[in-house]
Amino acid sequence: MAEEEPAVPVLLAALQGLTLKDFQEFKMKLSEVRVEGGWKIPTDSLAKAAHPCALLSCMGENYSKDTAMDVAIGVFREMNRRDLAEELLDEMVKEHKQKYKEHVVQGFLRYKEVNSCPGENVSIRSRFTSLSISRKPGSKHEAAGIGHGCADTSNGAATITAQTLFNPDEDGQTPQVVVLVGAPGMGKTMTVRKVMVEWGEGTIYTQFDYIFCIDCKDIALPKEASMVDLVSRCCPQRRVPVGKILEDQKRILFILDGFEALGFALVQPEEELSSDPGAVKPLEITLMSLLKKTLLPESSLLITTRPMALQGLGQCLKGEDYMEIVGFSRATREEYFHRYFGNDHKANAAFGFARANEILYSLCGIPIMSWTVCTILKQELRKGKDLMECSKGTTWMSVFYLSWLVKHRGRDSPRDLQRFLLKLCSLAADGIWKHKVLFEEKEIKARGLDQPDLLPLFLNEEIPRKGENHGNIYSFTHLHLQEFFAAMSYVLEDDVEVVGGSRGITKDINVLLESYSESRQDLNVTVRFLFGLASRESREYMDNAIGCRTSPRAKEELLRWLQGRHRGSSQPGQGRRLSRLDAFHFLFEMNDESFAQRALGPFTGVDLQDTKLTLYDQMALSFCIRQWPGLGSVTLQGCSFQQQDPKYEVAASQHQELHSPIDGLCRALQQPGSDLRVLRLQWCRLPESCCAALAALLAQHRSLERLELGDTALGDRGVRLLCQGLRQPGCCLRVLRLRYSRLTSACCKDLAAVLGTSPCLEELDLSFSEGLRDAGVELLCQGLQQGSCRLQTLRLGSCRLTGACCRALAAVTPPLTCLDLSDNELGADGVLQLCRQLRSPSSPHQAQGDPSDALQDLAALRELKPGLEVGDLLEQDAPQTGAMARLPFHRGALPGRRGPPSLRRGALL
Repeated sequence: MAEEEPAVPVLLAALQGLTLKDFQEFKMKLSEVRVEGGWKIPTDSLAKAAHPCALLSCMGENYSKDTAMDVAIGVFREMNRRDLAEELLDEMVKEHKQKYKEHVVQGFLRYKEVNSCPGENVSIRSRFTSLSISRKPGSKHEAAGIGHGCADTSNGAATITAQTLFNPDEDGQTPQVVVLVGAPGMGKTMTVRKVMVEWGEGTIYTQFDYIFCIDCKDIALPKEASMVDLVSRCCPQRRVPVGKILEDQKRILFILDGFEALGFALVQPEEELSSDPGAVKPLEITLMSLLKKTLLPESSLLITTRPMALQGLGQCLKGEDYMEIVGFSRATREEYFHRYFGNDHKANAAFGFARANEILYSLCGIPIMSWTVCTILKQELRKGKDLMECSKGTTWMSVFYLSWLVKHRGRDSPRDLQRFLLKLCSLAADGIWKHKVLFEEKEIKARGLDQPDLLPLFLNEEIPRKGENHGNIYSFTHLHLQEFFAAMSYVLEDDVEVVGGSRGITKDINVLLESYSESRQDLNVTVRFLFGLASRESREYMDNAIGCRTSPRAKEELLRWLQGRHRGSSQPGQGRRLSRLDAFHFLFEMNDESFAQRALGPFTGVDLQDTKLTLYDQMALSFCIRQWPGLGSVTLQGCSFQQQDPKYEVAASQHQELHSPIDGLCRALQQPGSDLRVLRLQWCRLPESCCAALAALLAQHRSLERLELGDTALGDRGVRLLCQGLRQPGCCLRVLRLRYSRLTSACCKDLAAVLGTSPCLEELDLSFSEGLRDAGVELLCQGLQQGSCRLQTLRLGSCRLTGACCRALAAVTPPLTCLDLSDNELGADGVLQLCRQLRSPSSPHQAQGDPSDALQDLAALRELKPGLEVGDLLEQDAPQTGAMARLPFHRGALPGRRGPPSLRRGALL
């Protein structure tokens, strides 16, 4: 016997409204009712039910609530009290609607992601991110222009959202049929989930009393069904008032999700179509009747599909609107990362990593690619890795995406997949060579790519406009994905056996590489993917997870090409240097440490000029430096460092945050075993915050002998930080050049302390620091006077010095071997003091200066020291006696600067 249900107010009210005669008739007919299974209420129980409340209680003891309502409706109809039957039926529909909404929310709210752990479900509320959906003007009622994927919505297309699909258009017309198109991984099913949940919660599509979602990918769909059957499958209750529900067709929306998966012919004879919701027909007939509006013609339809099904749909639909999911906008890409991680710091780190890589960031417009990137970076962060040193490049993300695609293919064998990919990749490569992104249907067929189970996974299909007689047009979901598949064509093994028992590669790698080197810079991304695909990790994953065999021979050819293209990049007396940034990108993409070491082995230096180093450039450069034990010099001239927005720090934890643009570079240079001797960062406009990283490098890198910084904003505070590293016992720096560093006398006390304690520093260049002045030089001389000072060369050109500093310089013992005071207003008295010191027989001094009143002393000095060079002093032939002299100093045409006109080299003493 069923458990007692609470009294149903509407049923009780109906019973109470009966006359005594009708009440007795109701009881009599109730005694004759047999429910499913042969059960009926005992006669003695009915006899005791003398009033409506007792009768309702008796029914509750024997029936479930829904059964009691069904029985009462049937009895009232037999009594010809259809008014009461309708009241009960309306109440049943109302309660069913509420229960159905709760069922919908419960069923669609959470879902299981690919590769997630058992029981690890995700909420659509927390994860779903709005997608850009586009309908271009003029494409209404025809499927023109659909299928490119990741379209640009800034060209006049009307962008809408999933919540506004059935809103009135600009003409005030409300669409009845909407076809939502999207490539695999664009978020069609996620959009359907979001619509179902929000409708169930009563926040959208309130014009519909019911939304029924038919999953066309569901293998459990019956071969034959009526519309009543399909609606009942969507409902949780055993007894569904389908007839009542379907009465108001205008308030019903049917969703067919993944329509292309049905796979049946969309052309059916008109006479076979059904108009009866209860008629059981083959599934294709029932659904075609719904599409062609012979069945429930006033209901609304939302159909999600891949582009491949559009041509067939266009033949059986009328008055439909075509919308296309074009992916994430730039703003929603970031939102998705935050929703995925649920942790602002990790989300910012991951998004910062993706945004730093221009190619990867562009691909993140595809929702499934954003999911792929987040999934991989989540694993890296879970391991506590610093994403600035992340080993997962764009290729790995694309390979992971490919594995997701092939999991959604049909039952074809791995051999069939290999053959198909060979043809697809050949198409992609030929398109890249010919600057071609659209492919005609005849080309697809000629290559044998017209395979319905595989082609829609990789290519979008655009059907022609009405009246156009050409076939369908196909394209890859994204240009970078076409470049990825183009690169695959150079590593995929063919099925044909070749000499030696190995398999052949379809295309010649060297042709691609040489073309890129000579003129085809547009092949850069393809070559980058090629390096990534040649890595051992990619090859193993392609073989094990995807079932694609790739050739191991590509690696050696890439190595020979990379070393050969830089064969002439050396200067007399110096080793070979790498001066092209793309080489670092290629090695970073492969991410094979042993390969990188082999590739970099013949080179001894980096020389990059006038380059804007993005964050991803810096990651690639740092990776290569860590694998480069023979690196002797790093020269960056006129380069700028893009600095990460603090919001998007890509470090794994807070304490690893990067505080300056060169932190990553300095961290890489500190790798054990490094043989770095020279570091030049000239005209790079470095801020003072860089000095902490440089100080740490100086303190730990015993082989570093030369540090040259020019045109920086180091300032006094920066030099103070730098001096902390210079004073460390591990610092063996011999040459420090800080030209154009905006220094003042405030930093000279720290520099003097370094001069007095450093056992190695031999040269200090502070030229073009006009704030240094005499007070700064006097402080420096205190350090020079220390017995432990090893400085031999001091350059103070263009520091706005006067003769007041010469006394301190002249008093330095032992004297310097080279003192540069060019382009300063020393005056005659100052130069005379220096000359007297230089004329001392014990002085091996060289100097630069312009004592215009001391030409005789200079002449005497030349006779005394014939090895001392004294050049031209001023442009005028006969300087006036006693005049203040400024010695011209030719700076030369440095990057980004012009040398002053008509200046000759000043006197070298």
